[in-house]
Order: sequence, then C-alpha cells, then structure tokens
Amino acid sequence: MSMLVSVFTIYNVIIYTQESASSVLTMSPYALAGEQLWQKNNCAACHQIYGLGGYLGPDLTNVISQEYKGPEYVKYFVNSGTKSMPKFNFSEGEKEQLVAFLIHVDNTGYYPNKDAEFGKDGWVEIEYK
Repeated sequence: MSMLVSVFTIYNVIIYTQESASSVLTMSPYALAGEQLWQKNNCAACHQIYGLGGYLGPDLTNVISQEYKGPEYVKYFVNSGTKSMPKFNFSEGEKEQLVAFLIHVDNTGYYPNKDAEFGKDGWVEIEYK
C-alpha cells in the first residue's frame, strides 16, 4: 500500500509542478464583459465553445475567422434571432463586448482540432493558433 501511495505522490508532484506548454492568455476587460454576457444569457445552453455546450445552435469557437462570417455576422444574429434563437436586445456596446469575447476564443485555437495527439504523460497535445 505504501508503494502505491508513493507512486501516486511522485506522479502528482511531477504533473503539477511542470510549467505549462502554453502561454497564459488574458482577456481584455471588454472580452471579460462579453464572457459575462455569454454566461448571463446562458448562450452555452444552445451553443458550444470547443465542443462544450448545447447542441441546438452551432459551435462558435471559430465563428469570427470563418469565411463569410465574422463580427458583423455575430452582431446581426444576436439582435435579429432566428426560429430557434431568441431575439436579444443588446446595445451596440454589448454586441461589441460579445464579439470581443468570441475573438478571444477564436484566437486561442481551433475546433475541431484534428491535429491533437496524446502525449506520453497522458495530456492531449493540440495545435494552438
């Protein structure tokens, strides 16, 4: 039993004391306000970011950089709505904040990431933007 506890302890020390392979990305106050709008309006109930969230709406991880989409596309849909998406009455500033949040999400990576691999340590190694 002591051998098992020792191995577990050593493993945890190695995993949790290593430097992260990715740099720390911080959001601007504008993007943080957009994230708060995202959470307050429960956007994740229908939409996904990195494949996490609801399945009613599309994944919005890379909506900003997709061809024929972008910031204006997002602003249009949040205030006009569709059959399954409610019509929000966001101000121009709130739409800008939501777009800033989605730009931050878009800049952090790709989804789906087809180049992901399992590392020797069990962590998933992905390609970052």
